[in-house]
Amino acid sequence: MGGWERFNNLVWKVIHLAYLNLLWVIFTVAGLGIFGFFPATAAVHTVARKRLMGDEEFPMFKVFWESFRSEFVRANGFMIVFALIGYILYYDILFIQMNSGKLTFLVPVLLFISLSFILAVLFFFPVYVHFRLRFFSVIKQALLIALTSPVEVVMMIAGWMAVYGAVSLLPGLIPLCSVSVLAYLGMWTGLRAFSKIEGKKAGSLAKGID
Repeated sequence: MGGWERFNNLVWKVIHLAYLNLLWVIFTVAGLGIFGFFPATAAVHTVARKRLMGDEEFPMFKVFWESFRSEFVRANGFMIVFALIGYILYYDILFIQMNSGKLTFLVPVLLFISLSFILAVLFFFPVYVHFRLRFFSVIKQALLIALTSPVEVVMMIAGWMAVYGAVSLLPGLIPLCSVSVLAYLGMWTGLRAFSKIEGKKAGSLAKGID
């Protein structure tokens, strides 16, 4: 691939990320913000998944809209669950701080639950769009995959920190490509974790047959 072709390919990738990010902004606002956030984020991950799995010739708006529309109610159900968990954890932390020295035995439990919550959130959208699972099975599988994929967890956190650093230095990137880049990062990391787990399962099955 020549220099011009590489440049042209890079430009189209940037345009793709910007357009996908714009769709996310529009549909989030169209869903009244709070109710559009989860469905729009799921739709971004759906588009990212298709491209990362080798399907680059599809109508992006149509795929985005169909995902947003079909997952609107279910995705908002997860939003409510995560909001409730986050709310409970936040006030548990405040309660322990207000009673410093009296409830120290609860600190390790709260830290464990908080860490588990964060890990489940990290892998939630990749699991949500890649597998067709029952409601609470999505959260359970997201947590289990995170716990068995420490390298991918570190990669995802490092990617989030890099994006945060970039948008802190260049705030203009936020409406341009922040969410779309994070979706591709999360989906690529998720697919890598899924592939490794499937490889381990296949290896165990082969050993069992032998």
